[in-house]
Amino acid sequence: MRRSDDRLAITPQLLLKAYSCGLFPMADSAEDPDIYWVEPEYRGIIPLDRFHVPRRLARTVRQGRFDIRINAAFSAVMDGCAEPAPGRAKTWINRTIRDLYTRLHHLGHAHSVEAWREERLVGGLYGVALRGAFFGESMFSRDTDASKVCLVHLVDRLKQRGHVLLDTQFTTDHLRRFGAVDIPREEYNRLLDQALLVDAHFA
Repeated sequence: MRRSDDRLAITPQLLLKAYSCGLFPMADSAEDPDIYWVEPEYRGIIPLDRFHVPRRLARTVRQGRFDIRINAAFSAVMDGCAEPAPGRAKTWINRTIRDLYTRLHHLGHAHSVEAWREERLVGGLYGVALRGAFFGESMFSRDTDASKVCLVHLVDRLKQRGHVLLDTQFTTDHLRRFGAVDIPREEYNRLLDQALLVDAHFA
């Protein structure tokens, strides 16, 4: 963990450089304006060729319960990800992170996948695309399976557009159901280097 002493010096370009070196930012809380750089010994990824969709969720996807949109409400997705949720009373998404990722979004590197129902945003996820890699940041759900359906659509989009690495930062029981695994830092860096050679586009 490497703490940033001067958050004013952190630019979208520096953030992209950090991702390309295997680092990602976090904050202690929404109230703390500082961020620190994280480089886990073991990194979570979802191998795109081994992505698993549970049978019940596959049925939900086929039913088309949600209207899936891309980048229609990026800021609102960040707001949703910052909301308290079961098992998460506080958020790590502070103002510095909000501003940085909003600027990355305007530059075409940060993207959201959104689930809408009756013109209401009910779930979504956001992350950063850099050549053949996508770095998932956070997701939220206000309707059953909404964020899960967004994840299915994200993986489909990544496969169709030539991406080769889906970084989840850490693994959880929730993500393991989809095939997420932890890999050593050295293996992750090797996969990241390969992904950065791939000319893929998200939008």
